[in-house]
Amino acid sequence: MSWFEDWFNTPYYHILYKDRDFVEAENFITNLTKELQLPTESKIIDLACGKGRHSVFLHQLGYEVLGVDLSEESILHNKKFETTTPHRLHFKVHDMRNELYPEITSEKVDAVFNLFTSFGYFDEEEDDRRVFQSVKNVLKKEGIFILDFLNEKFVKNTLVSETEIKKEDINFKIKKRIEENYVIKDIYFEDNGKNFHYFEKVKLSTLEQIKALAESCGFEVVKIWGNYNLENFDRETSPRCIFQFKIQKLNN
Repeated sequence: MSWFEDWFNTPYYHILYKDRDFVEAENFITNLTKELQLPTESKIIDLACGKGRHSVFLHQLGYEVLGVDLSEESILHNKKFETTTPHRLHFKVHDMRNELYPEITSEKVDAVFNLFTSFGYFDEEEDDRRVFQSVKNVLKKEGIFILDFLNEKFVKNTLVSETEIKKEDINFKIKKRIEENYVIKDIYFEDNGKNFHYFEKVKLSTLEQIKALAESCGFEVVKIWGNYNLENFDRETSPRCIFQFKIQKLNN
């Protein structure tokens, strides 16, 4: 079992990250949809949706949303948000490396959002390529792909090696390191007299590497932002690397 299949399905993952900033997420989505000029009632896939904070808010803004995630626990949690009126909000368990269309949805969509560093988990580049191909195959001709990734240079410059966080009477001891171009977060804690150790591992792909991978899969870059306020990307100071892609037009 891969680290993300194991860790994302534990209750401890959701305890550790229970206080994620909903206001920041909603402001980001508001800014993004305005910038993209996405008409309401557009069909959007929230790829690796987690506990659905982006999906739910997108739906509140008037979009038809399908949230997909590998974590069965997350999708089970999200099912309570599902609705068919006035527009649809649905959630399904799905491995992002597998085809979305027509396996998960019978309709192509206007946009796919992959947000909050939900990419870079895989050891094999071919798995990353499969994600891009699946996204391309599910998008309409003029569709939009948003990939919200970390800025590898900023991560290297600002990495804090050790922190401790208390959530629900559990002390999470977190150690971060960079090893073979991955940022690895080791998570240690004790609960009910038992010691636990999980980890997260994300590939530190550069802007150029992601751009080259996207182009090899038939995408082109429209714009790159550096944070959730959608300010321009700066390699040294931007905490995020947020891509807007579109499908390349074939030469006649």
